[in-house]
Amino acid sequence: MKNNLIAVAAAALCGTMGLVQANEGIDDPQRLPYYEVAKDKKVVFVPLSMGFDLTETWAAVMQRQANDLGYTIDIRDPNWSTDAGAQALTQVISEKPDLIVAHNPDVQVYARLLQRAQKAGIPVLQINMKSAFPTEGFVGPDWVALGEKLANVAVDKCSPANGGSGKIAITQGPLTAAASAYQMRGVANVIAQHDDIQVVSNQAADWDASKARTVTATAVQQHPDLCAVIGFWDGMDIGTGAALEESGLSEQVTVITSGAGTTTACQNLEKGVFDVYVSYDAKGQGRDLNMLIMNIFQADLEAGAVKASLFSPLTEIHADTIKADSCYSLEELQTAAQG
Repeated sequence: MKNNLIAVAAAALCGTMGLVQANEGIDDPQRLPYYEVAKDKKVVFVPLSMGFDLTETWAAVMQRQANDLGYTIDIRDPNWSTDAGAQALTQVISEKPDLIVAHNPDVQVYARLLQRAQKAGIPVLQINMKSAFPTEGFVGPDWVALGEKLANVAVDKCSPANGGSGKIAITQGPLTAAASAYQMRGVANVIAQHDDIQVVSNQAADWDASKARTVTATAVQQHPDLCAVIGFWDGMDIGTGAALEESGLSEQVTVITSGAGTTTACQNLEKGVFDVYVSYDAKGQGRDLNMLIMNIFQADLEAGAVKASLFSPLTEIHADTIKADSCYSLEELQTAAQG
């Protein structure tokens, strides 16, 4: 009898505990470690430059997570100077932050510095443009696939079989930048399959809109029947659109470009500055960066122990396919980061 009473009492106690849990819930055992591991960490971002949509987007998205989780984002802005960027990275390595985010001007210039950072035990993430030296993670487009996508658009538009002249121009950034070298490989892969397509101009404009304007003006003077221009970044290709407007060839020449996907991109499609735009969604890239940052903090592995790539989805946009969510507002992201 006594044992039965004990059993009944134990069952009642368990029932009471279950009722408390149902009313109050239970704590997530992984929650506290998640926040504790990020607290007071230091991340340093070395971009090509601040002041344009890509870098401002990444900074805003990273800053919001840093604010939420209690770590810091320190930006060292070299303002388009490769030498200043190398000096900034050298200084950062000596400070031994918990993580570096690097935006590489080209495939070689930071390679030894990134290797030095890894040897010093500092994890490194690379954003949008790769170095020849791989580190913990890369976030950005599959540039070869992007080049193929842009070239296929040009071929469809300009093939003589479709009524085009077959003549296209290409405006690259610096030739040694990953976004140029890899993207050019993708373009070349497609063009090699089409004997009826002729590349009449292939010039570097170094991410500079004024240089793109000059390059395009020269191309249309030499080839007034030019059918399309493939540009490697929309910030630069605004100059391409301006040159075509001045020459009166905006309706004839198709401008095909790519970029962050901010509201400015959709506005330029609506204005006819661009005809085809491929977004690699810098806002989404920022979220990918944030996930890798927290993965590195939580894994706590030796620097260089892992190598990961997160390729950004590519979305083709035309003026007549723009939707409410086709482009995002940089201003809204920056406001959220400040809040």
